[in-house]
Amino acid sequence: MAALENVTPVHNCQQVLLSVFAQHGQVALCFYDSNDSSLHYMKDTPDNCELHLLARVIQELSPHVIITSAKQEHCMTRFLQKLGANPDYKPEVVIYPFVDFGLEVGKQRLLSAHLPFLPASITEMDKLSYLSSCISFDSPLMMRAVGALLKCLDRRRVGVELEDSSVGVPILQFHAYTLKGVVCIDRDTYSVLQIFKSELHPSVYKLHSGEKEGLSLYGILNRCRCKFGSKLLREWFLRPTQDLAVLHRRQEVIRFFTSPRNSDALSTLQSSLRNIGNIPTLLRKMSLSHTKVTDWQSLYKTVYSVVCIRDTVRRLPQSIQLFRDISEGFSDDLQYIASLISRVVDFESSIAENRFTIKPNVDSAIDDKKRRMMGLSDFLTDVARRELEHLDSRIPSCCVIYIPLIGFLLSVPRLSSMVEKEDFEIEGLDFMFLSEDRLHYRSQRTKELDDLLGDLHCDIRDMETAVMTQLQSTILERSTSLYKVLGLTAELDCLMALSSASQEYGYSSPKLSSHRKISIIQGRHPLLELCSPVFVANSFLSSDSEGRVKIITGPNSSGKSIYLKQVGLIVFMALIGSDIPAKESEIGLVDGIFTRMQSRESVSVGLSTFMIDLNQMAQALNSSTGNSLVLIDEFGKGTNTVDGLSLLAASVSYWLRKAPVDVPHVLLATNFHSLLQLGLLPSSCLLSLLTLETAVDGDELVFLYQLKEGICQSSYAANIATLAGLPTSLVQRGVEVSELYRTGRSVKRIDKASSDEQANRCRSVVEKFLCLDLEDKDLDLQHFMKEELLPSAGELLNRS
Repeated sequence: MAALENVTPVHNCQQVLLSVFAQHGQVALCFYDSNDSSLHYMKDTPDNCELHLLARVIQELSPHVIITSAKQEHCMTRFLQKLGANPDYKPEVVIYPFVDFGLEVGKQRLLSAHLPFLPASITEMDKLSYLSSCISFDSPLMMRAVGALLKCLDRRRVGVELEDSSVGVPILQFHAYTLKGVVCIDRDTYSVLQIFKSELHPSVYKLHSGEKEGLSLYGILNRCRCKFGSKLLREWFLRPTQDLAVLHRRQEVIRFFTSPRNSDALSTLQSSLRNIGNIPTLLRKMSLSHTKVTDWQSLYKTVYSVVCIRDTVRRLPQSIQLFRDISEGFSDDLQYIASLISRVVDFESSIAENRFTIKPNVDSAIDDKKRRMMGLSDFLTDVARRELEHLDSRIPSCCVIYIPLIGFLLSVPRLSSMVEKEDFEIEGLDFMFLSEDRLHYRSQRTKELDDLLGDLHCDIRDMETAVMTQLQSTILERSTSLYKVLGLTAELDCLMALSSASQEYGYSSPKLSSHRKISIIQGRHPLLELCSPVFVANSFLSSDSEGRVKIITGPNSSGKSIYLKQVGLIVFMALIGSDIPAKESEIGLVDGIFTRMQSRESVSVGLSTFMIDLNQMAQALNSSTGNSLVLIDEFGKGTNTVDGLSLLAASVSYWLRKAPVDVPHVLLATNFHSLLQLGLLPSSCLLSLLTLETAVDGDELVFLYQLKEGICQSSYAANIATLAGLPTSLVQRGVEVSELYRTGRSVKRIDKASSDEQANRCRSVVEKFLCLDLEDKDLDLQHFMKEELLPSAGELLNRS
């Protein structure tokens, strides 16, 4: 798994290279994203011996390459070994000597990095001053990680594999990276709550091009109009936050756009967002001088649309923070870039010629050469007429043409007598080539034209390329404004998408607070309500002093699991700033959502299903705090009944015996009715018992899906089995056995007679034999044995 270095290039795909350095209980990291040529860094941050923070970073980034030092602490060694044992994710681990993680080495490599947005003439002192405003030099571990990352980038030449060796790997922007305040949610929770769900694309033409989003929370809320809006929304889903300031910032924008009177502004902004292009890719192409005509079109449409967004937002209430940031942050540089591109680039001509061309009055020298090109037609006609006067009288006509890179040539029609190459020779002319029955020659006059006018076409192209390079440099110098645009427009796109979903599905804005309380009135499952014609809403209340641990019992298929997922999804939606499917709600901030609801496929991880269930439960028990939400469904079913019931009772008791301030919001669904009937749990005001209502109509079980206080006395397994289509006789026998077991009586097999029946049969045969009159000469003893004794004996023998 580990390698000293592998320099095999990977083309045409996004790469994330992560450099990490851990020392003395702290971890620092940085990573490079080749998609937008950005370097992200995280300052020196405390981490535990298990490196949980680093694990969360890797889970979120899924880096292709992890760079670390050969001299490392034992905790990092263990972490990498554990990472290598994961069959689902195996990044390449590159180990560099400790010297490559030197502090001064890191600083020097950063100063020598290729930063296209800085002027080439900038001094080292000025560069150091600028970089100190972009990246924190006072984090020594982070600077060590940066040095190793830059070495790896230079060796692998990420993104510039096919360029000249003098072209360095560009770094177009720096971003601070942090996980502070992020709600802890693991992969199993994302899966069971169906927050994301990838499916194979139904089109046969896209089977190999990736996956599409299925029915998921992200799928129904993603109404974003631009690519970076969708990307940012996914980041919000992957990083729900406890930061009330961030959540209130999002809520006020959603609240504004969900108002019907603001629908026109919503439509106008969304139509402009459709034209936002991939700014990082465009700027990267500019830094490498690989810009095409379509790239210039995309950049112009992007900047023009951004200016329209700014002008529209400036007419909206500036009391809303995002609107104020857009109004102030979208600087006049954008207007300048848009007007500069509009004034310089001739898009109509560029499309026609498939190259960069400029408009008139931009460069007088280019205009002069273009005028010469345009006037060549009449001038060359006069030259051709004079040339014809000196040609053989058999040649009826001629013309003078201009071919780029070749120059001016005399073109004459091919005569019927011109068969062999020797026939093409004409005195005073140099034969060049034959094309479409026309002969092309170079004459003295065409040579004079070459000397006089030069290669006009190539001159114009070279001069226009120089203008393009100058224009690119001007735009790159103002790239900071474009990157700022990217973040704010993506945020606006996300919030308008959430507003549209809220309007369509009838969501409401939750009240967010720092209290340890979750109150949901008439909540609904955001996905199931779209698939079911009728959905019964249910409420949820968990406060500081009561109802922290809820145990739900009820028949199978009564909606217990749906209710658990419903609460989890509503809390999750509130933590990304979205409106939620409820009449009214107050959501106290939670620091994690833990679940034990669904077992992952056990073959790939090499663990039994029950072991995976135990791991999930252990995670909830060990990592949850008084501000966490824990959802448990049917824990203990993977082993025998007594052991499973004991583990479940012990787990719930563990939470109930904690101090109230340390008890998480626990929502547990189970069919272990003995948990409550046998009094296995300690009495506590924190414990709340709930069930889902049902009604029995004759032999038919009717689900009402309404939550109420109480305990379910029966699982109604027989009714559920009948609904599932099991044979009636089988269900009836099941009911009989269940009743016998419940009352403590022995269960008798129906395929074998009982000992009482056998005794009664023997007694009957004996009594009949004793009643026989053996002295009766008419008695047929043989007939008696055949009809009574032998059948009974045979039957008993067979049954035994």
